[in-house]
Amino acid sequence: MTDDTMTYAPSSEHAPAVRTEGLWKIYPQEPEPVEAVRDLTLTIESGSFVAMAGPSGSGKTTVLNLLGGLTEPTRGRIWVGGTEITGLSPARLARLRLERIGFVFQAYNLLPVLSALENAEFTLLLRGVEREERRRRVMELFREIGLEGLEDRRPGKLSGGQQQRVAVVRAVVGRPALVLADEPTANLDTASSDTLLDVMERLNREHGTTFLFSTHDPRVMARARRLIRLVDGRTAEDLAQPGPSAPAPGGG
Repeated sequence: MTDDTMTYAPSSEHAPAVRTEGLWKIYPQEPEPVEAVRDLTLTIESGSFVAMAGPSGSGKTTVLNLLGGLTEPTRGRIWVGGTEITGLSPARLARLRLERIGFVFQAYNLLPVLSALENAEFTLLLRGVEREERRRRVMELFREIGLEGLEDRRPGKLSGGQQQRVAVVRAVVGRPALVLADEPTANLDTASSDTLLDVMERLNREHGTTFLFSTHDPRVMARARRLIRLVDGRTAEDLAQPGPSAPAPGGG
């Protein structure tokens, strides 16, 4: 699976968005190693809207990094859309992330030399989307979440909340099958958080985008249709919730 000439299986609508089996992540440290994730077996179905909660140090961010192929597991297996990513070469992982996964990082990870618009359209540029189409998609979302008029500003001239919204647009503008969001509302006020969650719910509902959040925010937890609580790198609770965006009974 490490041969770059190999292709990975296309994403299947019948495959879970994410599946893990016996997943561990252990960091060498003195005096004792840190077990950040412990024997985690998890399935996230396609089209889900899931919040992962837990105290600091519970392993939430580590789990997102593992699922996105940013960190290698110590042992265990991970599948994304039917493709096993454990053992894929860095080049194959990079391609899979570009085509299938959107990331919202807690630290934003915006490029300081690019404008807000250029940061937001960056994944579309890498995919080879034409300039006019890139701008159209980005500006549609900028208008929706209150960034219109800020497109030419660089990150250093944006507030923390504005940078967070640019990072979210970058993650969702390509309509990836899976979005991994690490504390996406951490720097937003109530109105901005609600607007952002409205956008994500619309993408989930209209395009079947799967969202997995790591969060401390009760507003995100309340909107999720599934709430997973982690403690010490393990699942302590896994609850189905109706959530405001859940389809009505008998609905299509």
